[in-house]
Amino acid sequence: MSFLAILFLAFAMSSDAFAVAVCRGVSLKSAHLFDALKVGLLFGVIEAITPLFGWLLGYIALQYIERWDHWIVFVVMLFLGIRMIYNSFDDSCREQPKAVSTKNNICVLIVTAISTSIDAFAVGIGLALASVNIFFASIMIGLATCLMVTSGLLLGKKIGCLIGKRAELLGGAVLILIGAVTLYQHLH
Repeated sequence: MSFLAILFLAFAMSSDAFAVAVCRGVSLKSAHLFDALKVGLLFGVIEAITPLFGWLLGYIALQYIERWDHWIVFVVMLFLGIRMIYNSFDDSCREQPKAVSTKNNICVLIVTAISTSIDAFAVGIGLALASVNIFFASIMIGLATCLMVTSGLLLGKKIGCLIGKRAELLGGAVLILIGAVTLYQHLH
């Protein structure tokens, strides 16, 4: 997988977290850069760790499924892409806690960050099957998520939930494209 493909993957993986951050930013009275950056870092670290766990599971299973690995990557990316596209048509904005950074909300933020990174776990499995440098990919996914969540919180008031939902739609389409390209490369 090329650098450009990993970059697209990183931003696609962070699009659901961006959508959540934008929707949360809409409901904030004001978002300060430092507070938004702290939340972005939390989401980025969690989003960077989950593909590592998925990769480990995929690497262990690789010897048993090597003949079908490209199909598995395709199906995983297709499923996640369709799920993200479907979620992008949800009319409601997914709410986060009312305050960006308080000790009472850290558990809610962690749970929200984990819930938006479940797909990164599945992608980690696919990356093991595609023989990708998981450490580079995880760092890129974490950085993209940190950037997207921070900017989503700061821009939420201005750009609204509609833009966040469109980002999730685009992210889903990118995942499907990556899966299709992986399948095509292995079949030819």
